Amino acid sequence: MNRIELLKLDFNFNGKVDAIYPVILEDENNMVLVDCGYPNFIGLIEECAIKNDINIKKLSQIIITHHDFDHMGSLAEFKKEYPNIQVLASKEDEPYVSGKKKSLRLRQAEKIYGLLPESEKEKANEFHNMLKSIENCNVDICLKDKEYLNFCGGIEIISTPGHMPGHISIYHKESKSLISGDALVIDDGELVIALPQYTLDMKEAKNSIKKLLNYDIDRVICYHGGVYAKDITEALRKI
Repeated sequence: MNRIELLKLDFNFNGKVDAIYPVILEDENNMVLVDCGYPNFIGLIEECAIKNDINIKKLSQIIITHHDFDHMGSLAEFKKEYPNIQVLASKEDEPYVSGKKKSLRLRQAEKIYGLLPESEKEKANEFHNMLKSIENCNVDICLKDKEYLNFCGGIEIISTPGHMPGHISIYHKESKSLISGDALVIDDGELVIALPQYTLDMKEAKNSIKKLLNYDIDRVICYHGGVYAKDITEALRKI
């Protein structure tokens, strides 16, 4: 039997209560985790899995939608705890996940550092150091646009650049669910593109949203915001 389950992870970040929504896809032979949270979130994910009656020890693959620190922060920890898992990411994002290239988020942060007022530079340096501390992990399988993985009810990889060049989203065929990563977020009940200041190419991001109109989607699972299941076609066109 195929299963798709959201893991709602509640936490405090910089003094603010927040939540993220990694996703578990499962069948008789595979268990896939889509994105794995901030650094040191492995315990939180394991705890949430238990509450949802998920045997996380069956984990076989982790798909990383992109290399932002809140999506791959615990990846190396998972690989150490579950050494047999396969790590999957887009071909474009692989050098950043594996550490062959400097994080694009760190490059962005360093680029704007000189424009910041002195009062903000100490906090910016803390952010830089946090990004530098993210432990990288080798990618076992590189994914490409429209690649189809024939397990867990059918998984189609959708290249959705914009937020980052190698960003991917995942279409779960059986449930007609789009796992959007950061291509889409829910803000004040509305489906929108992720924060513009963190979207490296807004034109590409909007083109990616147009691409999603080709899919029969019953619900969008946003890493930031949870489930959106209203008139999705209208929401995408509005963006």
